[in-house]
Formats: sequence, C-alpha cells, structure tokens
Amino acid sequence: MESVAASVTILGRNYKMRVSATDEEALRKAAAAIDEQAKSFGKQYAYNDHQDLLAMVSLTQITRLVKTQDQLKYKDTDLIERLQSIDNLLDQILHPSQHSL
Repeated sequence: MESVAASVTILGRNYKMRVSATDEEALRKAAAAIDEQAKSFGKQYAYNDHQDLLAMVSLTQITRLVKTQDQLKYKDTDLIERLQSIDNLLDQILHPSQHSL
C-alpha cells in the first residue's frame, strides 16, 4: 500500500506524517474537525491552553466513539438473535417432521 506525506494544522501547529494514500482525505477531515472543535471549546470556555483544549476534544470524541461502539454491539447482538429466530423458523418449515411430536 502506497504511503504519502501529509501535513495538517491543528490550533496553528503543523503536524507531518506518513499515511496510506487511501487515508489521507480522512486524516485531513479529522484534523479539520479537531481544529474546529478545539477553537469552539476555546471560545465557549475561554480557554487559551492548547493542551486543555485538545484534552477536551479527545474526551468528547472518545466518549462518542465508546457510545457508538456500545450501540453497534447491541445492534449486533440483536441482529444475531433475529437471524437465529429466522433460522429456527426456516428449519421448522423445511423439516416439519423433525419438529412434530
């Protein structure tokens, strides 16, 4: 997989890194979102310390990630249960003699 040099700016500071060519656009969008949210927190809470702002962004984003993962886990469990139920119904329809007493 080809990697490319990418440079992004967050709170006026440049960060250079090598990323997969397919990940470059996502990296730029992520950096822009971090920068925008950090600046918004700075205005909202009158913070000037970039470390504090980045910590707040990190907490906010990781909280969203954890909640999303929990929702997906629930949906996966629900989907598995539904598929098992469908499988049982199909089994009863296709093999009625095995299920009658």
